[in-house]
Amino acid sequence: MSKMNKTVVIEFRRSVWTKWFTSWAIATAVAGLGSSLAPAQATNPARANNAAVVKQDSRSAHQEEAKPATQPPAQTYFTDVVLVNQNGERMRFYSDLLHDKVVVINSFFATCQGSCLPMNRNLEKVQQALGDRVGKNVHIISISVDPTVDTPANLKEYAKKLHARPGWYFLTGEKQNVDLALKKLGHFVTDKQDHLNIFIIGNERTGLWKKAFGLAQSDELVKVVESVLNDKPAGR
Repeated sequence: MSKMNKTVVIEFRRSVWTKWFTSWAIATAVAGLGSSLAPAQATNPARANNAAVVKQDSRSAHQEEAKPATQPPAQTYFTDVVLVNQNGERMRFYSDLLHDKVVVINSFFATCQGSCLPMNRNLEKVQQALGDRVGKNVHIISISVDPTVDTPANLKEYAKKLHARPGWYFLTGEKQNVDLALKKLGHFVTDKQDHLNIFIIGNERTGLWKKAFGLAQSDELVKVVESVLNDKPAGR
C-alpha cells in the first residue's frame, strides 16, 4: 500500500471570518477518517509528502449590506487583544501582528514532546527559504497554547533552537488574552496535547488566506507561502 499522502490546502477570499477559521477542525476530521472528498484532495494527512489545493474562493460570497464601521472588519474580528513576544514586548494582535502583512501562523507549546518541534522545524526551513523577506514581506507567528508555562524567557530559549530571526514572533501572555487569539484562529484547545498541526497563511492586504498541514514537506509549504505572498489585490 502506498504511504504517500497529501495535504489539504484550503483557500478563501475574505468573507465571514469566523465560519472559515472554525471550519478547519471539520475538514481535518473528515480527511483523517479517510473519506473520499475529491480526486485532488487527500485522505488521512498524517504523514504528508505533497500538497493538494482545494480552492474555496469566497470573494463574492459575503453579500451583506454595507454598514458604517469605525475600524476594518478584520480588526473587529481579530481584535487588538495584547500578547507578549519572546523579547517581552507587548503586541496588539491585529494592529501589530496582522494588519497589512503576509503572515504564517501556527500554535504549539515549548515543552511538547510530539509534533511541535518537527512542525516548527518546518517553519525554520520556510524561514531559510524566504531569506531576508522574513521580517519585511512575511512574518511568522507562533502562539503558545500553554501560556502559563511558556514565559517570554522560555520562548526566547526555544526560539534560539530554531535560529529564529527578527520577524518570527513566539507569543504568550495572559491566558485569557492568548485563549481569545487562539479562538479567533480556530486553534483554541482545552488540552494542550490536542493542539493543531495546521499553518494559517494569510495576506491581510489582499484578503487571501490558506491553511496547510504543518508537517507536510517544507518545500511544499514554501510554495503555499509564496503563492499567498505573491497575491495581488483584485483589479490590479
